[in-house]
Amino acid sequence: MKKTTYLFLADGFEESEALTTVDVLRRANLNVQTVSVTGDLIVRGAHQIMVIADALFEDCKFEQVQALVLPGGMPGAETLGKHQGLVDLLKQHNNTTTVLAAICAAPMVLGQNGLLEGKQAVAYPGFESYLKGATIKNELVVVDGNILTGKGPAASLPFALALAQKLAGKEVADEIKLGMCVEC
Repeated sequence: MKKTTYLFLADGFEESEALTTVDVLRRANLNVQTVSVTGDLIVRGAHQIMVIADALFEDCKFEQVQALVLPGGMPGAETLGKHQGLVDLLKQHNNTTTVLAAICAAPMVLGQNGLLEGKQAVAYPGFESYLKGATIKNELVVVDGNILTGKGPAASLPFALALAQKLAGKEVADEIKLGMCVEC
């Protein structure tokens, strides 16, 4: 059974962060499933773009998990942090080989639940106080062990490429960069 990367959606998610990540990971031939935590497959982004999730949280078994990805945007990130099933899943996969990735406001979900203790991390400006126990960096993307964080919408592509490299390897990520004209 192929491992799966799950990307979680709640109303108010940042579209560029979620969709760029899904796009890049699928280009890397990774199994990616978008999961709504709202109880509805149709999820409205922060900029009113409607997205149809692949599955509802309550219908997922979360077996063979490769990565758990949280896009930012408000109130999307806040809603993700209030979803007890998702929080429990993140805690269960912390300190394993599963990658926990969050961008923009979403690293606050990791920080508020003690998952950034002793780690380096980044978040959208103004959300640093939520990154409890983390060493705050001023970079677009920070990778520390199984934790990957991104700063905001401008970090969407670097975040997605760093995640692709972590999950599929540098050679695959380099091929994607070339194909997307990131490095020509």
